Parts: sequence; structure tokens; C-alpha cells
Amino acid sequence: MISETHDNYILLRDEYDNINGFAQFLPTIFDQFEGKNVIVDLIQYTDATLADLLQFLALSNQHRSTKQSFVMVNAALSIDEIPEELMVVPTLQEAQDVIEMEEIERDLGF
Repeated sequence: MISETHDNYILLRDEYDNINGFAQFLPTIFDQFEGKNVIVDLIQYTDATLADLLQFLALSNQHRSTKQSFVMVNAALSIDEIPEELMVVPTLQEAQDVIEMEEIERDLGF
């Protein structure tokens, strides 16, 4: 895994080109990014399926329950195919924008 720490989020990338292994690995290191906004960069998986992305649902729910953002970047599926429980956007810039918006919402008490 490759991680980059930014001002208001941590970016996580898979270095082994194995989305299933990455989805199984991230929960084992949850404590390393707990309390931080997270962007999971899955853009390299141009053929990702809904089943692939749903592997991250439990981790997303766990992380979001701590009042932190969990955003995945992938453009393989249209927004209509992705359940509302998952935050998936097609670009890194959009992921950064989502985190900023969610931080504003939290600051306002939503």
C-alpha cells in the first residue's frame, strides 16, 4: 500500500494491482487512518465491478461512523450503479471536494 498524508486527508493506493487483496488488507490497518479523512484511490481498476467496490462497504461504514470521510476514486461504473452507502467519485479532485464539503457539513452540525 502507498499512503500520502495531506492537510485534511490521507490518500491510500494499492501497489499490488489486486483490488480484492486491497479491500481485505485495509481493515487490518484501520487504526493507522482512524480519525482522518480517507481517499482510497482505485482509479487504476478500469474494469472494477460493483461487487469489487462493495468489498469496501463495511470499512466505509465503520470509518464514516467515526465522523470522518471515506471516499473512493473509480470511474468504472456510473453513479447510478453505485449504492448511496458508498461514496465513489471519478476523479481525485472530486474526492478532495467531497471531503471539503463533508467537513463543512460536520462543522455546521449536520
